[in-house]
Amino acid sequence: MNPVPVLKWVGGKRQLLHAIAPLIPRDVSFYCEPFVGGGAVLFHVQPKSAWINDINEDLIRVYRVIQEDVEGLIRELSQYENTPECFYAVRDWDRDRDAYARRPEVQKAARILYLNKTCYNGLYRVNNAGEFNSPFGHYRNPNIVNGAVLRSVSAYFRRAEIRMTSLNFEEVLPQIPGGAFVYLDPPYDPVSETSNFTGYARGGFSREQQIRLRQCCDDLHRRGIRFLLSNSATDFIREQYAAYPITTVQAKRAVNSDPSRRGDVEEVLVRNYA
Repeated sequence: MNPVPVLKWVGGKRQLLHAIAPLIPRDVSFYCEPFVGGGAVLFHVQPKSAWINDINEDLIRVYRVIQEDVEGLIRELSQYENTPECFYAVRDWDRDRDAYARRPEVQKAARILYLNKTCYNGLYRVNNAGEFNSPFGHYRNPNIVNGAVLRSVSAYFRRAEIRMTSLNFEEVLPQIPGGAFVYLDPPYDPVSETSNFTGYARGGFSREQQIRLRQCCDDLHRRGIRFLLSNSATDFIREQYAAYPITTVQAKRAVNSDPSRRGDVEEVLVRNYA
């Protein structure tokens, strides 16, 4: 089977691939995704040479363990139960930072996958102390151990040349080589004061960072490096990228604590090439 995302992630692009895929250049020799998240676009393109990055260290650890020890990860996951008792015990591992730091990497990766499958709405969220704090989801039969998908992703990671890092985007983009293609899916500019969700990592993503990201895109453009960027269709984002071709698309908001506020929203796809 082809690799597909192993995690449900805020802003995941599986349901927008029909709009994104036609805009991706066909001659991609080196691919970079500084905000990789669930990796839907990465797994669609399946570049032979890539640099994937995310500021969320837990996420990048999951990908590294899938690449290096997928069978150990599957064995570890098979021990976890879909019960509140197991969920909260595993969720609270990071409350003792010293003990958590000593746990094997495969356990830390399995924890994130398990919590993602069993927490409410699959919502990766941390508090100000960086501790996972989403509640138990009470799902009847979550697919905690999806061995086929994990093995497929591992096989891709092992046959391709994939660099994996957890850095700030401003550390990644200046290092991108000429001729590369960059897909950017940052935390979105909020469409309202109550819609902002940045709990996947401490610190959030401010408009100042959005401006710095646009400046990095300007630098990519000056260097002749092609980029495609997704973001919300706010006036602020449209103004930031007014110098580039902008395509407006309809997307479904799938993550919101209030189900009535999920639904179709406008997003933009910005690129610096024809």
